[in-house]
Amino acid sequence: MSPDRANPPETSLTREFLAALTTFGAMGYVVVVNPQILSVTGADRHALIVITALAAIVGSLFMGFIGRLPIALAPAMGTNTVFAMAVAGSGVSYGTALVMVLVGGIVFTLFSASRLREQVVMAFPEAIRTGLQCGLGLFIAKLGLMGGGLLTRDGHFGDLREPSVMLAGAALLATPVLLALRVPAALLLSIVAVTLIGLLVPGAHGDALTHLPAAPVQMPPWPSDYTFAFDFGSFMNHLALALPLAGYFFLGDFFSATATLIGVTRRAGLMNADGKLPNARAAYLADGLASMVGSCIGSPTIAAYVESATGVETGGRTGLTAILVAILFTFAMFFWPLIAAVPAQATTPALVMVGVMMMEGIRHLDCSKLENTVSAVLIMLLTVTTGNLVIGLAAGSFAYTLMALALRIRVAPVLLLTDLLLAVYVALSALTLHH
Repeated sequence: MSPDRANPPETSLTREFLAALTTFGAMGYVVVVNPQILSVTGADRHALIVITALAAIVGSLFMGFIGRLPIALAPAMGTNTVFAMAVAGSGVSYGTALVMVLVGGIVFTLFSASRLREQVVMAFPEAIRTGLQCGLGLFIAKLGLMGGGLLTRDGHFGDLREPSVMLAGAALLATPVLLALRVPAALLLSIVAVTLIGLLVPGAHGDALTHLPAAPVQMPPWPSDYTFAFDFGSFMNHLALALPLAGYFFLGDFFSATATLIGVTRRAGLMNADGKLPNARAAYLADGLASMVGSCIGSPTIAAYVESATGVETGGRTGLTAILVAILFTFAMFFWPLIAAVPAQATTPALVMVGVMMMEGIRHLDCSKLENTVSAVLIMLLTVTTGNLVIGLAAGSFAYTLMALALRIRVAPVLLLTDLLLAVYVALSALTLHH
């Protein structure tokens, strides 16, 4: 019997419920922010709200029942942006991107049952992992600034004479203060506050920025247009783009799951006696299965949320916390008309702060080694300026590999395979642009 099963953590229904409320408050912003990001694909925002809630419900239930850990899951910040970039920026269909997520989830699930998972995670240099995380963080922050009107599409600062832009700017300054003061559900509170103030602030057309629905509670519409909407034919026709992105969805989920599971279980005191993750194989399996099922309902990659640590601080110790979070997302789904009424300006501080928090990974970067700095900065710089993560990853990965070979640093076969796939993508992209 494993140590975590032999000595189950002491808890109570009250503590688990309070932990679930805290976790939901900390990550509830995803129901507003994820649809905002994915809406650039042209998908219906009302359907995206329901898809986001369903994804959180499915993922959290899997982790609760299979992984038995107090960790909630939802569409991953970062990979949802890559998903949107692939559809809006690379011209592939929503169904094609869903196949990429499905493939990544299948590979994740297969690896979760093997001993290769730790080797795969460690095969990628810290510099590339940091560059990916921080590059996406910066891009998410940029999306937030553009959505709030603080940054125009041609790179200029927004017009502060516009009341809506001023409101977004004020919220952007106030939200970090709430976070610094450790105010519970700070991001969610900022979204609610700006939405309410928007009732009194004129928008671009002179009417109120926020329009409340006549019926705030309604039966959620089933997202039938996005359920099992896989486009396998297009996936095969776009393999040069599809394979690197499917690989990214797999690896990004792997890195995120590993970091979140370690961080949250360590804070909860749930680590086994030998310092290993409790229920590691089951937890990874739950994560992988969540992404597979999520792709079937139209969601980008589903991942463990680090905000679960707030629930752990409140006393969450078992999978019951995750199950209760799923129930709370179920209730939230019936308020989709209210969620749809949230203006883009209200999501600006949440998006920017999510991007800022994703930058915390930079502390792991050893800048004393030039190969680390060059590869990480290239990924960040090109991801933000081109809006194409694959191009940024290619530049950073190529630079790291060439410098490592020159310095006779061992390069893992997984990285070399990634370089090969990225080279094919870049070559075909150049030919497409040339013609």
